[in-house]
Parts: sequence; structure tokens; C-alpha cells
Amino acid sequence: MRTSRHHEITGAIIIDTLGRFLLQQRDDVSGIVHPGKISLFGGHREGHETYLQCAVREVHEEISHYVSPDRFEYLITYHNPDSDAEGGTVRGKIFIVRNVPVYSLRVTEGSLLIIEPDKLAAVEHNLTPFARFAMKAFLDKQATKPRQHASGRTGKTDTTSGASRTGRDH
Repeated sequence: MRTSRHHEITGAIIIDTLGRFLLQQRDDVSGIVHPGKISLFGGHREGHETYLQCAVREVHEEISHYVSPDRFEYLITYHNPDSDAEGGTVRGKIFIVRNVPVYSLRVTEGSLLIIEPDKLAAVEHNLTPFARFAMKAFLDKQATKPRQHASGRTGKTDTTSGASRTGRDH
């Protein structure tokens, strides 16, 4: 359980060049928040950094691939009670990063979980509350647009594979 009562976090829905979601399978160890769950890449704000600066830093640290700030699309703000700190709150901003080449990633925390958009429902029960909120907001936003691939391209979605996990570089 966390000791601080208020946490400011950020996360990014990362989409690869094929339109698949690149998520973090958290380590299943004690002492971390939501062990074993599926989350977004991201983390806690440090000092006076903005949410965007935090997202850029955390994504770079966790996937070893630099994505410039101008490629982060703001999606939504998260503000909810913190289930891990009695009376606490979690506030954060969620961004989208598209067209990230999966072959160039080296995940440094947990492991990389690659999910086809049509397979997301199969893992929804294992998402952290923050990731579940983010993915719902993303899907709601996509539903209001013309038929579009998760990567931002229009046309047919590649559905040849489901969820896959890559090796752990931790």
C-alpha cells in the first residue's frame, strides 16, 4: 500500500506500425503497484515536470526508444480515488503515441505485451484501473471517428495474430 495520499502519473497508449497496442505486463512481485497486471508505459511525475515531459521521459526509460514530444497526442485526464492508499487520489494525463516500431524496443520494466485491437477485450479483466480507463477512452474516441486503424491509418485492420508477449529485458 502506498504511503502518500496524492499521486500524479502519466501514461501512454503506444501503438505500433501495424496498429497493435504495446502494453506493459507488470512484474508479478511484491512491493510494486498492481503486480502481474497489464498497464500502460508511464509513471510518476518528478519535480516540476509537466505531464507531457513525464510521459516522454517515462516512455523513453521503459521502452528504450525516444519518442519526441510532438508525437504525443493528449487523450484524457484521469482523476480517481487511489485503491492502494486509503483516502488517496490519483491524477494523471493519458497520451497516445502512434507508429512506434516494435523491433526497436527494449523493455526495461516488466515485459512487452502486444495486443491486436480486436483482442483487447480478452485481457480487459487484467488491466490496471488506469489502463482500463485509458483504453475505454481511446476506444470511445475511435468510435466517434470514421473507421480507422488504431495506428491512425484508414482501411482494413490486420487481425492475423492475437496477443503475444516478447522477452523480458529487465
